Amino acid sequence: EVVIRIDNPPESGIVTAMLFNSSSTFAGLREPFRFITLSFGDAIHGSISDLPSGEYALVVYFDENGNGRLDKNFIGIPTEPLGFSNRYWPKGPPTFRRAAFSLEAGETKAIDVKLQPIFGKLGLLGIGAGVISQTSPYRDADTWNFQPVPAISYIGDRLQFLGLKANYGILDLGDFALAVTASYHFGAYNEKDSSYLGGMGDRDDTLMGGAAVHLQLSEGYKISAGYEHDLLDRIGGGIGRFGLDKSFQKGLFTVTPKLALNWLSPELARYEYGVSADQSRSWRPAYDPGDAVELEVGLNLFRELSKDWRIIFACSVIFLPSNITDSPIVDRSQIFNSFLAINRMF
Repeated sequence: EVVIRIDNPPESGIVTAMLFNSSSTFAGLREPFRFITLSFGDAIHGSISDLPSGEYALVVYFDENGNGRLDKNFIGIPTEPLGFSNRYWPKGPPTFRRAAFSLEAGETKAIDVKLQPIFGKLGLLGIGAGVISQTSPYRDADTWNFQPVPAISYIGDRLQFLGLKANYGILDLGDFALAVTASYHFGAYNEKDSSYLGGMGDRDDTLMGGAAVHLQLSEGYKISAGYEHDLLDRIGGGIGRFGLDKSFQKGLFTVTPKLALNWLSPELARYEYGVSADQSRSWRPAYDPGDAVELEVGLNLFRELSKDWRIIFACSVIFLPSNITDSPIVDRSQIFNSFLAINRMF
């Protein structure tokens, strides 16, 4: 049996306790093994009995709006006051191992929990350093490009800045969420990168903006879709994305494999992979790829190093379609991307 005691019970409202016995379901704080609604007294208390021996983690939350679920922001971080077993307090995706406790057959264990909002009044600020690396698909260009970047993040109830991307949640229906988005898009190449690009000019960086939706499925799967357009009209067109991912935990690591289809509009594909008539040469004929659909396969890793410090690693490979690889300035069929950062949350 697990006896639940809350340090700071609310004066009124609904408090729910969720008991997890799996790191996979704990990663998304969904589909608990058992859950109960706690009763009011001098202190909120409750118990979950008839439990088999095993390893568990407890999450208790105050259902402020009484909708019967734990509300989260667009990236899945809870927005309602909550507490974890072991006095664990994550500043990001929670880790089962940190909150886990063992329960033997016939044992009664008391768990004390303090309810508090993850974001506080001002949200969570993260500061750190990272590096982005990417291979170039262009003919005779250097294989790998590296770019140091500041690893700055802000996570709030509705607004999130994650490096070069931003989200603002505008609709949350539990399993379905909608947000407006923005991202910084690096120029595809500089003409000095390769002799085959000589005379074509540098490709501009730009600011992309649009919208995205998330649909949470059972077993931790999530479908996402979105579109962003060139807001500064330096490139024209935009990028659409349809993806599927699933998070699970292995020890202190949260692992998220990803699969996505990326649609490049004709304008963007032409800007990054095409050759206009006035740029054509005898050895570089004019070429218009039209729109293109890329396949992307990736993996994200997240690990808490301590209460405040975390390390993030992401990598992916993009498989270019034939109408891109047929371009006279392209001689590789894959692009490899990676990102590594260490970050401290305040």
